[in-house]
Parts: sequence; structure tokens; C-alpha cells
Amino acid sequence: MLYVEILGNLPEMARDEVKAMLELGGGEIIGQDYLFLKVDAGEKAFPFLDRLGLAHEYGLLLVEADSVEELLQKAGEVEWPIKGAFKVDTETMANCRHDVLDLPRKLGAVIHAQGFRVNLSKPDTVVRVYCGERLYAGIRLRYFDPKDFEKRKAHHRPFFRPISLHPRVSRALVNLTKATREILDPFMGAGGILIEAGLLGLRVYGVDIRPEMVEGAETNLKHYGVRDYTLKLGDATRLEDLFPDKKFEAVATDPPYGTAATLAGRKRDELYRKALRSIYNVLEDGGRLAIAFPTDFNGKAEAEAVGFRTLGRYYQRVHKSLERYFYVFEK
Repeated sequence: MLYVEILGNLPEMARDEVKAMLELGGGEIIGQDYLFLKVDAGEKAFPFLDRLGLAHEYGLLLVEADSVEELLQKAGEVEWPIKGAFKVDTETMANCRHDVLDLPRKLGAVIHAQGFRVNLSKPDTVVRVYCGERLYAGIRLRYFDPKDFEKRKAHHRPFFRPISLHPRVSRALVNLTKATREILDPFMGAGGILIEAGLLGLRVYGVDIRPEMVEGAETNLKHYGVRDYTLKLGDATRLEDLFPDKKFEAVATDPPYGTAATLAGRKRDELYRKALRSIYNVLEDGGRLAIAFPTDFNGKAEAEAVGFRTLGRYYQRVHKSLERYFYVFEK
């Protein structure tokens, strides 16, 4: 049994990202306690869970309990697969209903009694306790360091444009498509989505109508070590002309929503509608599209009119002048 701790800024999107990766890795979510997901999966799922963007960590789930006393009793009966020295960390979630103030010391003593060494400053193994409606204890397998994503934020890239998705969100969009081979971004801009996809080992394809963006995206991809890419100068509403003999496994993109200049002089809603149809035409049957639209554009209705099936919709308020939905569609 595994656990995944998801982030709280887009929790429904984060949960569905985990679900998508488990569908690839052979597993399923069997319970949720606030931001704590209980997962039925084995080692086959690890490479896919390692891809997560909207997650804090994942690990082995070893103990569940309804009280501190029950947790400590069960912990004494478990064979802890600890390597080297360990420490206990407690995560007190917003819905925690137990007194866990002294729990790290008490649980540490139970595990120490099994012959394991404690090292609070440089542990080899981190034992994690989560307090929500219930109590959970396990061993962290992977921590998603925020610094890894921070260094890929827009202002750290050699080609800088201020309007860009957070790298965690870009990665989640890629994962929600369930891509395993390749991905297309027809509004690639500075290449943020392509960077995340490329770092996951996918072949990436990008299109932008502005020459400076094509050149800048290539600079950014090279900077982060992405080499397997094809970038084209062109129109996102005419993808069939750019890729006449190609059907894509998946598409993830964040279309422009701002001024007429960023929309190449075209009306926004018209651009979105034509792009949706063109994306549909170059997507494989069963392929997925992950895309963002402002809330005043009915993305669900427009995509379904083209032929897409809606799989998910997630709200995000960016600032007072921009509210949007992230959508996942399937052809």
C-alpha cells in the first residue's frame, strides 16, 4: 500500500493527476483524507508517480489508526523497512482531530526499540505521520523538492516572458494527458510545458505564430537539457498543414488570453474554436488534450461541439482580472 500527499492549491486537479499516473502504472486511489491519498499500487507505479507535479511526496503506507494509542500499538507490530538511521516527521493537516504534539517522540521510541538508530539532523529514512480524520504512518520514498520546480520558473529561464504557467502546473497538464511517448503544444510561447514534458522523457513538438517565441523556446529547451524536440513557426488553427502526416498521442497547451497583439490580431473566441478543431484533427483516437481557457469562454461546450469528451475541469483564480479553468478532453 502507498500514500501520496497532494498539494492544496489545485486539489481536484492534483488528485486526477495521481489517478492518471496510476492508470499508467497499474494502481488506484482507494481513499482520501483531506490531502492524503491512500493508494493501492506496487513498485510498477513508482516511475509514473515520480512524474507528479502537484504532489508533495509519496511513500509506503504501513499503519492506519483511529487513535494515537492504536497507532503506537500497530507500529510495534510492523516490520519497518528502514535503511540506516531514521527520524519521525508529523504532518498535521487542516482536518486533524488528534493530539499529536508528542507523537514523533513516542513513535520514534517504538521504532527505536526494534533496533533502529535515530538521527534527527541527517536521517537516511524519514518516517511520516499524517493526522487527519484518522492517523497514518509510513516511510517516505520520494519528496518533490519545490526548489527543483522553482529553478524552472519563467524568470529563471534564459528566454524570459512573464506570462507562464508554474512548472508544477505545466507538468500536471502533461500528466493529465497520460502521454508516454510525445506531446504537442500548439501555443508553446517560451516553452514551459515542453520543458516539463521533455524532462519526463517525452518527445516534444511545439508551434508558435511568433518567430521570437520559436527561437526563445529552443533556447530554453536546450538550457534545461531537452534535446528531443521539433519546433515550428506556424498557426495553431492550421496544425494539419504543419504536420500533414502526423497524429499526436497527446496535446497540452495554455492559449493566450490577453491583448490583440498576443492573439496575432484575431478575436479570442474565434481563435480558441478554430484551434480546438485543428487539435482534434491531429490527435490520435483516444488521445487527450489538456488546455486552459478563461472562465468566460465555455470550453466544455465548445470542445464537445467539435467531438471531444470532457474528462475534467478545474478552476483557478490567477488574479482579479483572470479566472480560468483547466480542462482535460479525450478524442
